[in-house]
Amino acid sequence: MSMSAAERPRVWAFAHQKGGVAKTTSVLGVAGALAEQGYRVLAVDLDPQASLTLALGHRPADLPLSLAQVLDQRVPWHAALLKTEIEHLDVLPATGRLSQIGSHWLATGAYEGLRRLVQAIRGYHFILFDAPPSLSIFTVNALVAAHLLLIPTQPEYFSAYAIRHVLQLVQWVRETYNPDLKYRIFITMFQKRNRAHALIRSRLEATFGMGLCQTVIGVDTKVREAAIAGVPIQYFASRSRAAEQYRALTQEVLAYDQQTPTQVVSRPTEEAAGRAAAGAE
Repeated sequence: MSMSAAERPRVWAFAHQKGGVAKTTSVLGVAGALAEQGYRVLAVDLDPQASLTLALGHRPADLPLSLAQVLDQRVPWHAALLKTEIEHLDVLPATGRLSQIGSHWLATGAYEGLRRLVQAIRGYHFILFDAPPSLSIFTVNALVAAHLLLIPTQPEYFSAYAIRHVLQLVQWVRETYNPDLKYRIFITMFQKRNRAHALIRSRLEATFGMGLCQTVIGVDTKVREAAIAGVPIQYFASRSRAAEQYRALTQEVLAYDQQTPTQVVSRPTEEAAGRAAAGAE
């Protein structure tokens, strides 16, 4: 898919305070769905644990350059860029050195480092941030730089309850750095036969309405196998349930992101996620 030299990429950040919600898996699934449509995608690993980097076939310990040197302004962004086995999908990898950058940014109150990085990047239709499983300085930076925040959540009490803290951060970022930041929540690891999952899903629908994606991602063992193979699910098991669900989710998010901000900006309330989670008690 062609693009002009001056065209700026759309930036989607994936974040949640809680780990184990299939966040990195979802970055891979959406990246694969975009790439197979011909979009040029840059996945950016913001987690010092480097799970996204590993899942795209690169060992952090073997990398001479990574995102850390880019953010430390030692090398330009394209110097650390890595190709993947997937056409149209590249990655800016993470290593443990990111922790040092995070400590420095936190000490200096640096909230716009990723915004500056995004402004320098050309040649991609989309940049996908995989934030750490916490509301860290990298998560804040990702929201400051993003057009859209995607919040994956398990249909479990603790995961749903933690959304409230993410939405409080969204509100702060809107008020201070990025007033046009949009968000969408989507459910992962859903099991139809689990009554608690069905209950929390219904509570999330009642609480967030259009703020919750209609597409639900179920449990599929093929996703784990794809991560071991170092490719998105679409390129490992193209006809699997997970591959189709991530295609559907991507189309839903694309349609939402292409609307004008006045049509789509959702205002989170401080207690919304807490009420949704409380429905499972």
